[in-house]
Amino acid sequence: MKKCSLLIVFTFFTSIIFSQKSDKLMKEIISKYDFKTHTVKVDNTDISYIKEGTGEKVILFVHGLSSNSDAWSKNIEVLKENYTCVALDLPGYGSSTKPNVDYTPSYFAEFLHQFILTLELKNVILVGHSMGGQASIKLATSYKNDIDKLILIAPAGLEQFSETNATILKNFFTKEMVKNTTDEQIEKNYALNFYKLPEESMKMIEDRKRIKLASDFDAHCHAIVKSISGMLNDSVFSDLEHIKQNTLVVYGSNDMLIPNRYLNPTLTTKTVGDIASEKIKNVKVFFVEKAGHFVQFEKAAEVNLLIQDFIANKL
Repeated sequence: MKKCSLLIVFTFFTSIIFSQKSDKLMKEIISKYDFKTHTVKVDNTDISYIKEGTGEKVILFVHGLSSNSDAWSKNIEVLKENYTCVALDLPGYGSSTKPNVDYTPSYFAEFLHQFILTLELKNVILVGHSMGGQASIKLATSYKNDIDKLILIAPAGLEQFSETNATILKNFFTKEMVKNTTDEQIEKNYALNFYKLPEESMKMIEDRKRIKLASDFDAHCHAIVKSISGMLNDSVFSDLEHIKQNTLVVYGSNDMLIPNRYLNPTLTTKTVGDIASEKIKNVKVFFVEKAGHFVQFEKAAEVNLLIQDFIANKL
């Protein structure tokens, strides 16, 4: 199997990356988020987060691999009118501290639990995308009382990999490979996240190119590699049947990243969605047409409506 094929398919790590440093170079590299950011210390880790709206119900957004809180801007813009919207940069990502830890779904779940306690969040609807979806499944099953409802957007963790294929992926994704991604490959990777590359994504692409100059880029690349291994080593598949919360699962019908077309050629996005229907007790599964892996960005209006209807028990 050619490495270039794997590189094209597995592009979770191609979203926006931001440095936390405050020196002049960092200020030139960092793009401003669409909403004001705040900082809170959780377990000696500085966490950057967005908080918009004053609604009684809280929507907590958890981004995917190599993304950050700004990835939810199109959703927060609308949903903040009726809900309190909180989106954080996970440890290792965005403007948050990048510790040397094992970035497993269980680690992120524990961290999210501490984040919820620190901010004293109540009436929480948890929304996780991709890797953030896998971490959200762990949180929903490990700390059942933390959240009222669960929303999974193109979640990782439903698709399984054989031990051989998991080893191939872990051996392929090294810090050097991530660090040395060319500008041309960055553009190709981004295109695979969408059914049709939106003009707004150019901000992400240019930021990803410039961030190579960031002083903590090595630490972020390390976090990406550890996160990929973490998702493969810390499966949530057996946790699905233990989800007690009402759950909404949304996939883009044209998702090119889930499932992996090379390692799981017999699967489709529809069959992965069917796994959610079979394993999760109280679940609604929807497929958004003409949308890729970044469905909440590409088809924000449709996803926002699904979220609102789900919270209001209209689905």
